[in-house]
Amino acid sequence: MTVTVATLGFPRIGPRRELKQALEEHWAGNGDEAALQAAAARLRADNWIWQRDRGADIIPSNDFSLYDHVLDMSVMVGAIPSRYGWSGGPVDSATYFAMARGTRGDAAEGCTHGHADASGGLPAAEMTKWFDTNYHYLVPEFSADQVFRLSSAKPVDEYLQARALGIETRPVLLGPISYLLLGKARGGAFDPLSLLPRLLPVYVAILRALADAGAGWVQIDEPCLV
Repeated sequence: MTVTVATLGFPRIGPRRELKQALEEHWAGNGDEAALQAAAARLRADNWIWQRDRGADIIPSNDFSLYDHVLDMSVMVGAIPSRYGWSGGPVDSATYFAMARGTRGDAAEGCTHGHADASGGLPAAEMTKWFDTNYHYLVPEFSADQVFRLSSAKPVDEYLQARALGIETRPVLLGPISYLLLGKARGGAFDPLSLLPRLLPVYVAILRALADAGAGWVQIDEPCLV
């Protein structure tokens, strides 16, 4: 009997906590954006190769994150709260980490999840537990007039990185229903699922981009439906 081996995701921190070290160097100002991205690319490559060499038939991509996979989805669909000053286009790392950790008025970064910073900086997005685990994710924020737009090609970029190594992967996306249900309404009560018709075209766009890049199939995780 032939058994197909699939991995649904892979730890991103690295066997020697390389991701944590690269992030701390970057936040301390000792490593630039290029150095951080190079460290991330090495970790992704090592993870894919490790799985391939141990017989995995179906290997995921886009399961890697610099900070949090739900934050990555917020960036991908352009759900950036107005306080971060994003006006469209690609979301830069300064905005990404401001959402992840907050900023301080004296330009030193801090972790201010959901709380204002007395020094005049920006609060980070709220954190809460991922279901019944000890992992915490960054809670998406939605308004009743929320606009979604494709603002990151991360799933495509990482699929193409793996393909360049000769490894065919199955890109992973957090599904639209779970993404909305994991978020919070701001500026008045409304059902986040009412935003689904606006969100789905962004998913269609990224799925088309993945298909154009050569992906044969995509894993869409909907943990809220389990």
